[in-house]
Amino acid sequence: MFSTKAIALASGLLLGWVAGAGAAPNDRGARVAFFGFRLINTSLEPTTAAEDARIRQLDALFREKLAASGRYGLVTIPPELQQQIAAGPGIDSCNGCERDLARQVGAEVAAWGTVQKVSNLILNINVYMRDAESGTMTFARSVDIRGNNDESWQRGLGYLLRNYLLGKP
Repeated sequence: MFSTKAIALASGLLLGWVAGAGAAPNDRGARVAFFGFRLINTSLEPTTAAEDARIRQLDALFREKLAASGRYGLVTIPPELQQQIAAGPGIDSCNGCERDLARQVGAEVAAWGTVQKVSNLILNINVYMRDAESGTMTFARSVDIRGNNDESWQRGLGYLLRNYLLGKP
């Protein structure tokens, strides 16, 4: 039986591969290897199918907003590498493996995110970006959200991107 973490990571990476298939990195922006979001459930409640779906929605929204910004170009992560990643620890706890993986696919930046579920009322969304060559963390932000539903998750990520990473349109 696969763990929820492995299924969520594999789903997010697969979605990213499908969404990014054929997409060339933007000539004006940094090439980004986005490794998806992962749910960290520290609540006493089990992870639901709806939360797994929300993780995939955040992956898609993040990719969409980065690509639309013109400041970043998403790099496709090949299926065999996606499988390797899904079989290992989460990107957020792999002791710097994201740098090697990003360089392996020709990216300048490794990006990933987490959603920590403290309870059905208290959650936070975290986004990280690390320079693949130097290892310098170039972006790390968190926003707290209240409510465990599609709208609160999407609004939380939208706020983080708009106010911290991409700027207002």
